[in-house]
Amino acid sequence: QVQLVESGGGLVQAGGSLRLSCAASGTFFRVNAMGWYRQAPGNQRELVATILVDDRTNYADSVRDRFTISRDNAKNTVYLQMNSLKAEDTAVYYCNADYIRSNRSGGFTRLNAWGQGTLVTVSS
Repeated sequence: QVQLVESGGGLVQAGGSLRLSCAASGTFFRVNAMGWYRQAPGNQRELVATILVDDRTNYADSVRDRFTISRDNAKNTVYLQMNSLKAEDTAVYYCNADYIRSNRSGGFTRLNAWGQGTLVTVSS
C-alpha cells in the first residue's frame, strides 16, 4: 500500500502564496502520475493539476498561470506552489497518486491512492 502525507495548508490572505507538499511512502515499484484535487464545501472534488513522471503537466483553467505543480521523483514527492490566491481557492486539497506494485503472479498491478487532505483557507 501507498500512504500519501500532505502538508503546507493553512490560512492566507487573498493575493498571498502557499506551497503544498505530498510525500508517498510504503511498498510500491514506481509512482506514476501524481496530482492535486480540491473540494470546497458543497462542491464536488475537482482536478487542480497533474504531473507525469516525465514532468508533463495539466492544469484546471481556473488555476493556470497562478499554480505550479512539480515533483521530485527521487523523493516520490509532489508539490503545488499556489500564488495569487483567491477566496474561491478555499478548499480541502487532496493529493492523488497512480502507482504500480508487484503482485504474486510475478507481474505488476496498477493502483491509486489519496491523501487525507489539507485545508487551504483564503481570506478576502
